[in-house]
Amino acid sequence: MEQNYDVVIVGGGAAGLSGAVALTRARRSVLVIDAGEPRNAPAGHVHNYLTREGTPPAELLVAGRAEAQGYGGEIVSGTVASALAVEGGGFRVELADGSAVSARRLLVTTGLVDELPAVPGVAERWGREVLHCPYCHGWEVRDRAIGILATGPMAAHQALMWRQWSADITVFLHTAAEPSAEELEQFEARGIAVVRGEVAGLDVADDRFTGVRMRSGELVPRDAVVVAPRFEARAGFLRELGLEPTEQEMAGHVIGSYIAADPMGATAVPGVWAAGNVADLKAQVIVAAAAGLNAGAAINADLIAEDTRLAVAAHLHSEGPTSGGPISVDDEQTWEERYRSRSGVWSGRPNPHLVAEAAELTPGTALDVGAGEGADAHWLAERGWRVTAVDFSTTALQRAAARAEALGADVTHRLNWVHADLTTGPIEGHFDLVTAHFMHLPEPQRGVLYARLAAAVAPGGSLLIVGHHPSDLQTTVPRPPVPELFFTAEEIAASLDPDGWDIVVAEARARVATDPDDREVTIHDAVLRARRRP
Repeated sequence: MEQNYDVVIVGGGAAGLSGAVALTRARRSVLVIDAGEPRNAPAGHVHNYLTREGTPPAELLVAGRAEAQGYGGEIVSGTVASALAVEGGGFRVELADGSAVSARRLLVTTGLVDELPAVPGVAERWGREVLHCPYCHGWEVRDRAIGILATGPMAAHQALMWRQWSADITVFLHTAAEPSAEELEQFEARGIAVVRGEVAGLDVADDRFTGVRMRSGELVPRDAVVVAPRFEARAGFLRELGLEPTEQEMAGHVIGSYIAADPMGATAVPGVWAAGNVADLKAQVIVAAAAGLNAGAAINADLIAEDTRLAVAAHLHSEGPTSGGPISVDDEQTWEERYRSRSGVWSGRPNPHLVAEAAELTPGTALDVGAGEGADAHWLAERGWRVTAVDFSTTALQRAAARAEALGADVTHRLNWVHADLTTGPIEGHFDLVTAHFMHLPEPQRGVLYARLAAAVAPGGSLLIVGHHPSDLQTTVPRPPVPELFFTAEEIAASLDPDGWDIVVAEARARVATDPDDREVTIHDAVLRARRRP
């Protein structure tokens, strides 16, 4: 079974880890999937992060991971290939290695990619002497000889910005248009030099950047070069969810793309949040971390609202605190809501009628229909049965599979968890035991389902059907006032071909339950066990 999480965070940088810490501290199950390609990896240090000034980026990530994992968060290395909305709510996140996980909510913190000018040497020196943000690196090259590699209309803005950190600024026009008269006047007033002509590349000697080499062959000595990358959001996997990047403009010039989100990170797709550089191209590390915190808090609030709604729905469908089983089979979403709203719906013990009727049967193959959280399937597998456990609640099956792990590999390898609705489709294969407990349907659905269950029994195999007896409607134990949902064992027996079946047990079996007023009440279960003739 795929592991299901409250939140899957795609991207393990400052935004993603900050969101993970907020969510895990809120007691949410969180998985962070990180491709291991941080944008600031070439940089030597993180700046403007209060109390963490000068920290190497890798050290900051190690500390952030430790904090998230300390609160129970999980972190895996991998690349997300796609994210798909799941019918009924939530998402399926598929990784490039073929694995997949499920999530109730997604937080996308994948950052951006810096598309650099195609000038030899720029990519190789990126994050060292090739820079773009004065707030990130201006102090480190203060009063040094700085070049501005002009590739578009933002060059004048860059030159005037960097002039704050150094008086030695040279603009290399390269492929950009001639500056306006106003810009040239500003350059002259601030002592900014202009070099016309195309740049051939950056000059490096003994791994030391020495200057800018022009097509003419001239070398202009410089200590650092400023470029204007195009900032592209890492968000290709979101297209299948209908989230397309939005172009970001500055001064009438497109500088990149981002995923549009509101101030708390919510995108146009319900259940998907975005934080950090993927949603804000200008966000520095501390801003990205703050955005991750905001998004985490917003996601938790959204989940609280959903949990409350599910709890109310489950309460409305509840049959009471002392009941021995479900009272009606409803739609899949209703059962999903019921299971999701609680950490456990059933007692974890096998149904007593299964124990009584199957204890002496020779183990073989078994089909457990309406398996729920798996107690019956676990009991059968522990006794040597190879069990196919079917339910239409993925939450219940995931919980059943997780609980089975504690039973050991010798048991778990005999368990096959199947998500299916057998009221709408045929049953594949034949089994030595087919069992269903407390599955109450109105006619004609009940007759169709039980006929399918009977047809799935192999020659010599057994059919075990258990349900609440109609006489329970006359007791004080909560039962829905819908008589057509209830049946007797004799009614089910009568639906079987007498030439092909031996009826072993068909009775109303008494047991004691407690009603809402804590009074002991005798109720009855309809119990049918039949054996198909060889």
